[in-house]
Amino acid sequence: MDRVTNKKTMRLLDRVVIGILVLLAMLLAGLQAARAAEIVPSVGVTHATAGDGGYKTFVGLAVRGSVLPMVKAELGVGYRNDPYMNGDLNVRMWPVTGSLWLTPLPMVYFGAGAGVYQTTYDYKDALGIPNETSREFGTHLGGGVTFPIVPGIASLDLNGRYVHLREKGTLLAPGSIKQSFITTTLGVAIKF
Repeated sequence: MDRVTNKKTMRLLDRVVIGILVLLAMLLAGLQAARAAEIVPSVGVTHATAGDGGYKTFVGLAVRGSVLPMVKAELGVGYRNDPYMNGDLNVRMWPVTGSLWLTPLPMVYFGAGAGVYQTTYDYKDALGIPNETSREFGTHLGGGVTFPIVPGIASLDLNGRYVHLREKGTLLAPGSIKQSFITTTLGVAIKF
């Protein structure tokens, strides 16, 4: 009986020690991630895969941080505006996205993500069609490079993405419009 009690006590002690080690590892990883957080304001250009063509302005703000070695997570918001159908329809979007970036080298990252795109379909007043707003789900693929400006404090961040959104029916013409787009931004990643 003494041997069985001793064995149970060792198992419990082993579990407690392993639990404490796991907790310490998580705390250390959390401290590392906290030091690696950065805020990235950016401005760039966007180009709709369909629409009236041309490049339009895109602005964004993201918070990025390390979650594992060679993996960063990012939460971002942005704004874009594109005309369709010779300006009869203006599509304005406010994307709220989440991304996971693999960083095989400290200066290079690539990955994918998803988001919700608050979208307003603004028709010309003369058409008499009421404007509408909806939330669209979209996915993206992309990547970027960073160039240190002030080591350990700030770097330039060049990012490119392809965003896939479902097609949207329109009241102007039969069929639908393709809402997918490509964006390229230049930002300043500020570590905090």
